[in-house]
Amino acid sequence: MRVEQVLASKGDNVLTIHPDASTSELVSQLAEHRIGAMVVSRDGRTVDGMASERDVVRALAKLGAAALDKPVSELMTPTVQCAVPSAYVQDLMSLMTNSRIRHVPVLDEEHQMIGIISIGDVVKSRIDELQDERDALVQYVTVGG
Repeated sequence: MRVEQVLASKGDNVLTIHPDASTSELVSQLAEHRIGAMVVSRDGRTVDGMASERDVVRALAKLGAAALDKPVSELMTPTVQCAVPSAYVQDLMSLMTNSRIRHVPVLDEEHQMIGIISIGDVVKSRIDELQDERDALVQYVTVGG
């Protein structure tokens, strides 16, 4: 399965936050939307960084409550692993595991964001693939080849 197929089923909505927004605004958005990370973007289409729950926890451990007043740009991860729509989900699974990341923005040929894939999306696609294989095997065994 390819990334574009996952996006087709889940949609292309990507929540972004401006780099100048406060960390407390980030925390509010993460909680409101029940997500673990947001793409940091000045224009809503390009990727300036990623800000995750992990980034917030690290900032709180270092700065205490003062971290909540800091701009997102000070705690975000500036180097972001991205994917293209034609990438295989299996390769994305390896990237996420090896890089210890949970969210990967998807970019088109012009490096514009067209979606985001989470580890949950990857797991769901793999479960769907396994279910399809199981159904095909059951069909083969019960009806015959």
